[in-house]
Formats: sequence, C-alpha cells, structure tokens
Amino acid sequence: MLGLNKQQKSIVFGSWLGWSLDGYDLVMMLLVIPLISSLFFQVGNPTLALLSTFGAYIVTLVMRPIGGAFFGNLGDKHGRKKTMVITILGFSIATFATGLLPTWNQVGVMAPILLIGIRLIQGFFAGGEWGSGTVITMETVPKQFRGILSGFLQSGFNFGFVMASVAFQVATFVFPGEEFAQIGWRIMFFTGIIPGLIALFVRFKMVESESWVAKSKFVKKSPIKQVFSQKISRKHFFLALIIMTGLMYSYYSSMGFYPTFLQNYIKLDKPQVATLMIVATTTSLFGQIFVGFLSQKIGRTKSIAIIAASAMALSIPALYGLYVSQTIFERAVFTGLFIFIATTGFGPIPAFLSEKFSTEIRNSATGFVYNSGLIVGSWAPLVAVSLLSNTTEMIPYLLGLNVIIGSVIILIGTRVNSDSRHVDLNS
Repeated sequence: MLGLNKQQKSIVFGSWLGWSLDGYDLVMMLLVIPLISSLFFQVGNPTLALLSTFGAYIVTLVMRPIGGAFFGNLGDKHGRKKTMVITILGFSIATFATGLLPTWNQVGVMAPILLIGIRLIQGFFAGGEWGSGTVITMETVPKQFRGILSGFLQSGFNFGFVMASVAFQVATFVFPGEEFAQIGWRIMFFTGIIPGLIALFVRFKMVESESWVAKSKFVKKSPIKQVFSQKISRKHFFLALIIMTGLMYSYYSSMGFYPTFLQNYIKLDKPQVATLMIVATTTSLFGQIFVGFLSQKIGRTKSIAIIAASAMALSIPALYGLYVSQTIFERAVFTGLFIFIATTGFGPIPAFLSEKFSTEIRNSATGFVYNSGLIVGSWAPLVAVSLLSNTTEMIPYLLGLNVIIGSVIILIGTRVNSDSRHVDLNS
C-alpha cells in the first residue's frame, strides 16, 4: 500500500477498521429507524414516532463532541493508541447491547428511555474514535500520501455502511416480514461485535505515533483548554468548524436520511432500499478516496469547494430524477450522482484538520471540531422530516434545498480557511 512499511500499514488499517465499525452501527440504526419508531415509540402518530426515533438517533450524534473532547484530551496526554483501544471496546459493546433492548410492548415507557441511554453511551465512545485514529494515521504516513490516505481513512465509515446494508439485505431475506420485527433487527446489532473484536486485535499490535512520543513531554495538563487559550489554535478551530458544520448538515440531509427517504417517501420495499444503499455507500467510499487524492494535487479547501458547488447545482435535478424513476437501474444512477456530490467532500478532512493543529493539542482539537459539526449538522434529518411530512410533489425540491443549505455553509468555510497540504506535522 503506497510503499508503507508494516507498522504504518497496521496503523492505517487499525484506524480504518474502527471508523468502519462506527459507520456499521450508525447505518444499522438508520436502516431500521422506521421499524424502531414503531417498536420503541408508540405515540399514535407515525410522523411523530419517526421524529422521536430520529431524536434518539441524534442523541448519539450530539454526545459525540463530548466524547471527542474527552478522549481527545486523553489521547494528547496518554497516547493515541491507548485511547483507541478504549473507544473501540466501548462502542462495540454498546452496539451489541442495542440488540438486547426490550420494546414498548415489553416494558412500556422504559423502552425509549433505555434506547436513548444506550445511544448516549454509544455517542460518547464513538466521539473519541475518529480523532485518535485520524491523528495517529496522519502523523505516521509520509506527507505526499496524506491526501489519498485521508480519503481512504474517511471511506472506512462508508465501508461500514456497505457492511450494514449487506447485513440488512441478508437479515430481511433470512427473517422476512414479521420475523424481522421480532428478531432480525436484533441479530443485525449483535453482529457489530465482530468487526470491533478484529479492530481491537489489530490495535494491540499497533505502535504509538513517533510524533506524539517526541512531543509528549510538552503536553499540558489540559490540552483541550489549550486549544481555546491559544489565539491561533482557537481561530483554526472556529474556522474549521464552519466547514464541518456544512459537511455534517449535507451528509445527514443525504446519506443520513436516505434509507428513510427511500422507504417512507419513495415507497420502496426493503430489498430495493438495501440495494440502493449499497450503491450509495460504495459511491461515497470511492468518491471520498478520489477527493482525498485530488486534495493532494489542488489543495484541501479547493477540492472540498468543488464538491460543494456541484451539490448546489445538481442536488435538486438528481433527487427529481430519483423521484420520477421507474426502474432500479435509473434509481441507482441518480442515487450515485446525489450521494457523490453530497458526501465526498469529507475525503480531505482527516488530513485538513490534522494539519491545522500542533502535536500537543492535535488529538483534542481534531476530535472536538470534527464532532462539533454535528451540533447543528445532526438536526438535518429532523428538518427533512418536518419539510416533507405535509407535501408530495415538492419532495425532491425541499430535500435538495436542505442539501444546498449545507453546501452554502461549506463554501463559506472554504473561503475563510487556508490550504494546509504542505504542512509538516512533525515540526
């Protein structure tokens, strides 16, 4: 792989695997949200139940900045590798435990309370996963490969999506109809422990970042406080946050809402939804690697801006094409186009954020700013449900408008942030 040595490959693969598991868990929740809304929130109104379930899902995302700050602080003080072992254990167990939860018919109002509780734990550990894996990878690989490996690392989330989409398709085949509501969805969450154990095994074999080892004696008592006490790091944090907010909003308006959009608004059956989600996630996976590679050639912010501008121009036409399509092939083509323009701007982000902060605060700053984009961005599905609940023919235009809002924020962010691809992370 790009001439990397054995230790570098181990770090890249271990980081990628953890991010894959995060995607696996989150998309499993997205794929079964219509079912979860009926099993855990019996409020009489289907739209209100759906909103309640997305609210429980958003709890996971809103907890992530807290986890990002906590584990980022831990990673700067005690090492990236140790933190990654803790985070993978935490959210693997939480994913498995989701499959054990009792439903409303079994325990009444305790069902949504327990669901929200386990999602809080999930979000906390998942929030620490991205930052530690990102910085140890970017600190270890050669500078000229940071762009493409940034895209590869970020694509792990989509590989988790692919695995979950395949698991969903298999589960709906093995447990058809009512059987899926009884046991199939639980089996899906149980399987989340498998990639978690593989990632844990790989991480025990990883070595610590040499960049962190060299600078660890200079780390302050509270690196996360140092992020905001230094003028330059504080500036970089808030300027990067603009890009992250836009990217998260676009992502959760598109990929994050897509399974529900296909089931509830396009009225497709579960096997077709699973097929289109495999198309969507595969497109996003390879697209993020490509945009990461592109960012090494033309710059991080320029490549992100090109994707955002494309989303502004093409989101509504792509969604309209999907809405009127009659065949699975047509739907797959428009799905690929829509997901590419709405999600692949994430490709350069692991490199871009790592290049913005010094080694002593890099884990804290990158993990916190990445996940803080969710504070606003994670609400996009709720906005989408609210916009689409009382309309029919305007559906593609309104959902496209939601993606455009995120794209405008991204473009503002790319204008105020400078390129960083030539930064030496060890200086």
